[in-house]
Amino acid sequence: MASNIFYSEIQQMEPMFPAAKSEELNDLAIEVVRRSAALGGKLHPQTRSGVIELVRAMNSYYSNLIEGHNTHPADIERAMARNYSHEPAKRALQMESVAHIDVQRLVEQNLAAKPDATICSKTFLCWIHQEFYDRLPPEFRKIEIPSGETKTVIPGKLRREEVKVGKHFPPAAGTLDLFLQRFEECYGHAKRGEIQTVVAAAAAHHRLAWIHPFLDGNGRVTRLFTHAYMVKAHIDGHGLWTVSRGLARNRNGYMGALAGADEHRHGDLDGRGNLSNKGLLDFCTFFLKTALDQISFMSERLELDGILRRIEGYVGRQASFGKLPLEANYLLREAFLRGEVPRGEVARITGKPDRTARRILKDLLDKKLLTSDSERAPVRLSFPTKVVGYYFPQLYPEGVEMIEE
Repeated sequence: MASNIFYSEIQQMEPMFPAAKSEELNDLAIEVVRRSAALGGKLHPQTRSGVIELVRAMNSYYSNLIEGHNTHPADIERAMARNYSHEPAKRALQMESVAHIDVQRLVEQNLAAKPDATICSKTFLCWIHQEFYDRLPPEFRKIEIPSGETKTVIPGKLRREEVKVGKHFPPAAGTLDLFLQRFEECYGHAKRGEIQTVVAAAAAHHRLAWIHPFLDGNGRVTRLFTHAYMVKAHIDGHGLWTVSRGLARNRNGYMGALAGADEHRHGDLDGRGNLSNKGLLDFCTFFLKTALDQISFMSERLELDGILRRIEGYVGRQASFGKLPLEANYLLREAFLRGEVPRGEVARITGKPDRTARRILKDLLDKKLLTSDSERAPVRLSFPTKVVGYYFPQLYPEGVEMIEE
């Protein structure tokens, strides 16, 4: 087939799984299942909820960064509080970041309410796309197609135009329903074993990107879909890790692996399908190595003694500047370990008289290091952007993670 002819027959998407059995791939899948299940098991559920919120924001940052959209975590935090920039370009990026966070939360809520949802269906994929694009500013809905025309992306609608992605010519617009039906048949199987499910998540990630069903937003939809796949299969580590961080930090490797799996079969030793079996195997291996690396990274950051030392170190640094009393560490530590602290226990925990203890508590609440549902409710640990670089070093790239007050 000539490289500039659009795909039109579903067998041209084969193989849907790596045909050759790979011991390395199976070992990676086993480790993803094992380590993901153990992630965050020692965290109090309320503390875990706070970290999950942080990971959602991080996922948005890195997923959009892959697309070349760099929004500072502090600007994302402001946008989540509906504090948008007056600068149009920065405001648009903030809206995009919040859209990603909101849609990821919607996906998780959807699956919590309907755990048997058919997430590989055209309906679910179009729903993700619609929810995302409904939240974007108008300027992000414009795209130039290969003919040079400017088109408007319609939220939740499959593309009606032919497109080119790098060297790849995705399936013809008129055949997208057929390709998506095949996609659902292959990756929506409910009775697949754990190991094969992990491999399916990786393979489906590529094949959805390869189909390129929408005029724009395919990368974000693919990564949100992959997150849904992980959640549904219970391999998302309680929401405490995201593969997007690893993909963004090795963007060239990610794009290269995607392109490699786009290629046609290289001779008789490269599988029996139209596309390269080796390319798909290499992509799945790359994807699972990246996933495992990110699970390991978050496991290290959430190791109990380590994070408690880092919280203490942050308070010590702030105390040296006269911005916090050292006793604040006791409150933050208790909140982390117990999930919440009743206000009546603050004096006992800090070892200070009631008036002084209340002043310490107010200071921590004002600095958003603690949060509460009301003026009388217990307090919980919070994770504002300014402490992320201390509590979770290297979560964000060097140069953006340390934000002083």
